[in-house]
Amino acid sequence: MIFPSVNGIERPIRLSESTRRFAYESIQEHRWGKDTKKNPAVVLEPEQLEGLSQIEKYDLAIQTIAETAPIRICEGEKLSGAATLGLGIDHLVPAICGGQALFGSISHLTIDFETTVKQGTDSIRKRAELALENFRGTEKEPFAKSCLRCLDALDAYHRRYLEVLRDKPEYADNYKNLLQVPQKPARTFYEAVQSIWFLFSFVRLCGNWPGIGRIDALLGPYLEKDLRDGVLTMDEAREILAHFFIKGCEWVCGEFSWGSGDAQHYQNLVLAGVDASGKDVTNPVTYLILDVIEETGISDFPTTVRLSKKTPDALLNRIAEVMRLGGGILAVYNEDLILESLTSYGYSKEEAVLFANDGCWEVQIPGKTNFGYSAFDSLQVLQTITLKSYDSVSFASFEELYAHYIQDLTVYMSQILDALLGKMERQNPDGTWVWKPTTPCTVVSLFEHSCIEKGVSYREGGADYNVESPHIGGLADTVNFLYALKKLVFDEKRIGFEDFMKVLKNNWEGEESLRRYVSTKYDYYGNDSDEVDAICARLLHDFSVACATMDGKSGYSLPGGVSTFGRQLEWSPRRLACAHGRRANEVLAANASPTPGTEKNGATAIIKSYCKCNLKEVPTGAALDLKLLPSAVSGEKGIPVLVSLMRGFVESGGFFMQPDIVDVDVLYDAQKNPEQYQGLSVRVSGWNARFVTLNRQWQDMVIGQNEHGCGA
Repeated sequence: MIFPSVNGIERPIRLSESTRRFAYESIQEHRWGKDTKKNPAVVLEPEQLEGLSQIEKYDLAIQTIAETAPIRICEGEKLSGAATLGLGIDHLVPAICGGQALFGSISHLTIDFETTVKQGTDSIRKRAELALENFRGTEKEPFAKSCLRCLDALDAYHRRYLEVLRDKPEYADNYKNLLQVPQKPARTFYEAVQSIWFLFSFVRLCGNWPGIGRIDALLGPYLEKDLRDGVLTMDEAREILAHFFIKGCEWVCGEFSWGSGDAQHYQNLVLAGVDASGKDVTNPVTYLILDVIEETGISDFPTTVRLSKKTPDALLNRIAEVMRLGGGILAVYNEDLILESLTSYGYSKEEAVLFANDGCWEVQIPGKTNFGYSAFDSLQVLQTITLKSYDSVSFASFEELYAHYIQDLTVYMSQILDALLGKMERQNPDGTWVWKPTTPCTVVSLFEHSCIEKGVSYREGGADYNVESPHIGGLADTVNFLYALKKLVFDEKRIGFEDFMKVLKNNWEGEESLRRYVSTKYDYYGNDSDEVDAICARLLHDFSVACATMDGKSGYSLPGGVSTFGRQLEWSPRRLACAHGRRANEVLAANASPTPGTEKNGATAIIKSYCKCNLKEVPTGAALDLKLLPSAVSGEKGIPVLVSLMRGFVESGGFFMQPDIVDVDVLYDAQKNPEQYQGLSVRVSGWNARFVTLNRQWQDMVIGQNEHGCGA
């Protein structure tokens, strides 16, 4: 089974033919995703729920899922466990009553896999039993009981697999592994991978979308020991990891009703970086994962590599070799800057070094963080509040305008704090907060530090860190608008302020010459122009200050970030004409990236503009999308080009960069002939999606971004 070449590069063949066939069925034919869609949910009758509290209804739903969901054994699979209920794909607990889903589910978190792998879920059961003893007769008793019921459900799900595998000698290894994990500590690499997968499949079976985090840091010591002891070979370990990736495609069904693409389930991985002692964790697992991605093109575990100034050339070269195949599967963090950012924000060094992401790219401490974010359109604040939709407004100077805008932005952001305070029930005399009861989520709470001991769930303050990150969107558009206004009106005085507002309100009608002037005369954000980049750095700093003023005023911390996550589509109908030459309702910049079509000086200039901001001030991250032409990274010089870009990104003070290398002609052809491109993956934002499963509006946005792909 041969996987298609990409960007003129042939994929290597290392895996067995049976594993490659398994991958092909999952990626190209969507076999298991289609199978999952056939069984949407378990059904509960109204009389079963009568008289039950919300958390008791949740427990019954989880128990029924564990005891009745279809068991799937794929031919030749090396790992067992499957999330076989289709409603989970829709971000819901797959249990219905009267045709309606009973509960929503949880995402944007990376759960604690380490405790299960190293200690087993029986250790979690002991903690839950102790919590029940401590909380018996209190308001926390129902949650403690729920923890034990959900662990019972996990064990029931586990027993069902053992019963099926016991009578299948061809799956003797699977059966042997499951006799040990996940209840007991993993002893070998194979058991450790099975432990992670089985827990992941159960949490996902219950409708949740967890990230996985630093998989090589967790698995590396097991593999290194097994290699030393002759327990298995590198080729055998690669096959096991390949099956982990292949089974991760079990929700890929070739369609997605939300429009933003199939396969966006936030099951991200993080590779490399240092541990608490400062030692680099890069190990054979790191390279085996890159092997699997390179050969199969599986994009369902978007993978981010932690880089630093000390990252060896060998790893950078290997990343570049995989990255230039496209698909946006690999992204990079600047570990040096992020550790500074997190410790400056208040995390201990020991905690900060553990960082991974929330399943997209926002930084968090895995297994310890209740994470959410609130994205808003900074351009709309400027247009509709500060500039009053271009009616009856005037400013005598750029500084006066900017000061009013920052004031308006800060007031607008206070709505985020108001919403958080609405989740609070009260503040205790010691300063701690009590959350109002919310939707039960015990399954994920089991695998988040402190929830069991506190006797409250993940969504009710149980996690060590409760984060709601304000995310400024439309950053480049706002910066470019301010810069064009400054240059045209205040510096060059080509047109009066009020007259220019009339031009914008009329959507540039009759002013094409002026529109072309502002579109082409100025170097906007993304071109390494100090004047405009200074406005960007200033705006991001003032946004961060506004975040800081809200910190400590609720049960949440509010570190800032920069993102759009595709919201530029939903924002476009409300956007007016822009001072930098854009007409009303255009789809503009993504994340911390330039406004499409304004970048003129290549990828290096984009990175330099982005890095002129003090990105340490946004602890959850600022995503830079980098769209590269295949020709820019082809041939013998392609690898050094990518390595140089990554080195420059780290040395210049970047935060997070997600490159994608796509031939726009291929995207156009995929629109016309989708059946020929079922495996074509593109980076959308914090996730990857099969291009042909995006709706037309999302496809056009991706094409628009890639039409302005650049060289180095």
